[in-house]
Amino acid sequence: MKILICDALAKNAIDGLKSLGVDVIEKTSIEKEELMGEITDYDGIIVRGRTKVRKDLIDKAAGSLGFIIRAGVGLDNIDFEYAREKGIEVINTPEATTNSVAELAIAHIFSLLRDIPRGTSTLKKGEWIKKQLVGSELTGKTVGIIGMGRIGRRVAELVIPFDGSVLGYDPYVKEVDNDNIKMTNLDELLTNSDIITLHLPHTDETHYLIGEEELRKMKDTAFLIDCARGGIVDEEALYRVLKDGAIAGAGFDVFEKEPPEGSKLMELDNFNCTPHIGAQAKEGKVRLGEEVVKKVAARL
Repeated sequence: MKILICDALAKNAIDGLKSLGVDVIEKTSIEKEELMGEITDYDGIIVRGRTKVRKDLIDKAAGSLGFIIRAGVGLDNIDFEYAREKGIEVINTPEATTNSVAELAIAHIFSLLRDIPRGTSTLKKGEWIKKQLVGSELTGKTVGIIGMGRIGRRVAELVIPFDGSVLGYDPYVKEVDNDNIKMTNLDELLTNSDIITLHLPHTDETHYLIGEEELRKMKDTAFLIDCARGGIVDEEALYRVLKDGAIAGAGFDVFEKEPPEGSKLMELDNFNCTPHIGAQAKEGKVRLGEEVVKKVAARL
């Protein structure tokens, strides 16, 4: 079996694949033109978020490529239904980075509650604004989780010990095996939550799920977290709502356009951000490597 690694993986993944007797070719900066030219040379390819696998590449690969492994959760960079129609198996690794993404969401929550980025930036400038930095505790707050898959449920597990309430909304999940989570509708979640965190894929159905109307249903003291996918929140509407104080703040790891060049959100003090680092934890990368090796071993 000959496999092309299109995006960087942890060393344990490469070593594990080689131990299976797989012929591993690493081209972690390969561009589309080169990939189009040699895609038929491989039994499988492994990608992360950078490499896009669209219909033209799938058409070229059909009949020779057996599988595509997406090292990670999201499949938005792969036309996966079309690939399957063409006889190419598409496999992701949803469990490996669940905890990494969930913990980043928690980090964004605390950063907003205690205004840590502003405290850091002002202190480094020589300003002592202690009296202005009056934050809030997570204890006793109501956390609304939109999307109750693996990551959403893990976020719930992490916030439940803070003695607050957890509201969940997911059109495809009516019940969860946790008495501490109350499943509800979107409107109730928006109006009653102190913190709202998003954990669902970006699809035609979820595009701009959170627009200006939804944002203005939130409390003016509430925070919005998005560590899922760009395009779920209307960023222009979010800018207007944050600027006029209709909600207290937002923390985003993902954007509709990445990098978010020219985004007006970057002008706002009540907007915190990270550069799509949800899966960028050492432990998550190791688990990701292990999961990739398992997926390939299963095919062998």
